[in-house]
Order: sequence, then C-alpha cells, then structure tokens
Amino acid sequence: MNVISLSAFDLSLAALLVLMLAFTSFRIGLGLEKRMLISGSRMTIQLLLIGIVLKYLFANANFFFVVFMSFCMLTIAGYEVWARQKRKLRGRTGYLISTGSMLVSSFVVAFLALILMVGVDPWYTPQYAIPLLGMLLGNTMNGVALASDRLTTEIYNQRGMVEQRLLLGDTWQEASGEIRRDCMRTGMIPIINSMAAAGVVSLPGMMTGQILGGSSPLDAVKYQILIMFLIAAGTGFGVVTAIWLISRRLFDERQRLVLDCLLSPKS
Repeated sequence: MNVISLSAFDLSLAALLVLMLAFTSFRIGLGLEKRMLISGSRMTIQLLLIGIVLKYLFANANFFFVVFMSFCMLTIAGYEVWARQKRKLRGRTGYLISTGSMLVSSFVVAFLALILMVGVDPWYTPQYAIPLLGMLLGNTMNGVALASDRLTTEIYNQRGMVEQRLLLGDTWQEASGEIRRDCMRTGMIPIINSMAAAGVVSLPGMMTGQILGGSSPLDAVKYQILIMFLIAAGTGFGVVTAIWLISRRLFDERQRLVLDCLLSPKS
C-alpha cells in the first residue's frame, strides 16, 4: 500500500481552518489569535526543517550525527521544562535539573528499548533512534514540567506549614512528603489516563501513522504498546528524579527551607 502524498494545497486547506479559528478568537475577544498564528507558523517551519534534516540523516546513518542531534533535542527539551515553571530555580541549577531529569526519563529508556526490545542493529539507526527518542522526550517533558512547576509553587504557597513542621522536629522529607507525592501524581496522571483511553477513546499517533503508512494493524498495535509502556516508565522516573533534585535544592543541610533560590513569577 502506497502512502497518499499531500500537496501544498491540501496543507493550505488545513491551515485555513486555523486561520478561521484565529479570526473567531479575535471576534469574541479571547486574545489567542496572535499566539495561535505564531505557534502555527513556528510549527510549520520547524517540521519542514526537521524533515529536511531527517531525510539527510536517514540516507547517511552516522553515529556522531545521530548523537549530536539527540543532544540538541535533549537541551531544547530541558529548556522547555524549565521555561514552563512559574517559579524557577535561580541560575543554571533549574535548567541542569530539568535536563538531567529528561536525560534519565528519555535517553536511558530509549537506549534500553533500542538495545533490548527493538533490537535494531546498529542501535543508533536513525529511522528508529530519532523517532523513538522524540516521542519519549515530547511526552515525558509534559509530565516532568507539570510536576516541577507544581512542586515549586506548592512549596512556596505552603511555606508557613512546611517551616512549622520543620520547627517541630520533622525532617525535610517528612515536612514536604505529602506535597512531593501530590506533585508526582500530577506529573504521572496524564500518561496513566492516556494508557487507560488508548484503543477505546483514542488511537495514538504512532499507531495511526503506521497504519496510514501501510503497516499491519497488529504490528502497529505492538509498537504502540511498546511506546506507551516506555513513555509511562520514562515519565515516572523523570518525575521522581526532578522532584527529588528540586527538593534537595529547596532545603539545606540544616533542614531549613531555602526560598531565595526561586525566581519570582515576573522574572
């Protein structure tokens, strides 16, 4: 089965729907039209550029080029996680924690999947390595960002209660334990809901793409199950890592809450 190619006219029709939505936003005063148009334009340019890069990369499978592109994706994902937080950690610490969490959640899981599960040879084959890493980064990024943002916000909002418990003799783990657990739940709930609804409410993107590309539905399902499990594991480990590292930064060795390491929301 051949994939039906889309023309520029077909894409223009889809873009027209977004333009109509932006106009609707303008008429009813939502104020989202500018962001909608900028995001749509940015997405188009980014995807066209990555399409050109991947076309070259697939034709020339080079280990160093694949690793370089992977680390570029990691650094951008780490920045996105850090940028989405309302109260960020000062200096480079926040960015390093976000990037380190994404490294644990995506790179390690993707490497294990390529070596042990997919079994592609060589493991850095770009047709497998780049899409797999991209899906893991894109999905785990949301969970880590949600959990990290809620942790810094809740610790700041509930600083009185946390400090009171510290004064009463609790360790920082005990004083912030419930908050940290709630933040971890916040980061993991989206992927848990996605797994629960997959195949019943929605057909996930990778499975749909493979079916449209002519793959057997059962083969597409197997790959989608693998991806969902990997995303769930990556999100969970990434969230736990981020919460632990941020918490260690918020409390010093004398069991005191340190809030001057946080930037204000306006910064």
